[in-house]
Amino acid sequence: MPFISNRGNKMPESPIRKLVPYAEAAKKKGRKVFHLNIGQPDIETPEVALKAIKNIDFNVVEYSHSAGNESYRKGLSEYYNKLDLNITHNDIIITTGGSEALLFAFNTCLNEGDEVIIPEPFYANYNGFATTSGVNVIPVTSSIETGFGLPEISEFEKLITPKTKAILICNPGNPTGYLYSKEELEILKNIVLKHNLFLIADEVYREFCYDGKKHYSIFNLEGIEENAIVIDSISKRYSMCGARIGAFVCKNKQVVATAMKYAQARLSPPTFGQIAGEAALKTPTSYFENVVKEYIQRRNIIVEGLNAIEGVKCPTPGGAFYAVAELPVDDADKFCQWLLEEFEYNNQTVMLAPAAGFYATKGLGTKEVRVAYVLNQEALKEALVCLKKALEVYQGSTIQKKAEMKL
Repeated sequence: MPFISNRGNKMPESPIRKLVPYAEAAKKKGRKVFHLNIGQPDIETPEVALKAIKNIDFNVVEYSHSAGNESYRKGLSEYYNKLDLNITHNDIIITTGGSEALLFAFNTCLNEGDEVIIPEPFYANYNGFATTSGVNVIPVTSSIETGFGLPEISEFEKLITPKTKAILICNPGNPTGYLYSKEELEILKNIVLKHNLFLIADEVYREFCYDGKKHYSIFNLEGIEENAIVIDSISKRYSMCGARIGAFVCKNKQVVATAMKYAQARLSPPTFGQIAGEAALKTPTSYFENVVKEYIQRRNIIVEGLNAIEGVKCPTPGGAFYAVAELPVDDADKFCQWLLEEFEYNNQTVMLAPAAGFYATKGLGTKEVRVAYVLNQEALKEALVCLKKALEVYQGSTIQKKAEMKL
């Protein structure tokens, strides 16, 4: 039998999806599983996008331009310019989801063996994209004690070596929901200019900012036009995860021209997704107003409910629809598997994402989980009751096991 590649063996499992077989087994037992593990919103996709798909009238599904349909890119540039980002359609490459956009960024800007600094915890698939590109992730650790705020500038500078080529952030953040302030972005700007690095920002959750806070794009920063790359996606903005449409956005002409080589190699982004994405640009502002109000209510239910459980700690996220919580358990991976394999309350259980997979530093996040508040409010309340009961049972069984071991 031929050998699997070293790169394939190094490819990490998704902490978000690795427990799926246990969830499927729980469902076969007749249990209802509350999926708080994955960022799949139950928010309805805008009607204008669905209508565009239903009204397609062409007879041949052709390739688009490798950079994406020009009309869509021009529409996107108008969207960005309403945010004062000063983007032209030639600064945009439409991609197969934000994932491909990040792969383009890594492959365009970093050589194999180069380093990218990422504040942890971070979106777990960044590890996978780095492995695919032969890039080394260097984590700078943020803490639940500070609500996962940006680490001190000195912590970044300690990690910079001749191999460092980029800093990557997610703003608002997945998995923490942390929203970077303009002042924090200015700190990052100064670091990348001082050390001649790229600043890559995953801004796919920019519409979802709470408590009167405003999202600042790295394109709102002056003087880093040649250093800045934005990763974007329609998946979460319009609740169209399955459309698989993202965008690579950069004002550096050489970077865009190089990324286009990768775009040409994969021929073109998905046709139907582009049609939906272009139509979604006409989504009324009332859609986002209602969605943000709904997410705020869901966030409050989750954060208040988690912090009301004895031994649980959960900072209040400023954006996105995720929160990281510390649980009173020794091993969140084991607890999350136990929830699906052994526990039920009123024939219900909860699926969470163990947070250790969102860290690059081994040993961190072992007591933490990511919670995606993407279900309706009543479902979230039921899930919290279920989780509270689960922790009571789990802690009781753990104490019992320790007592038996001493005998």
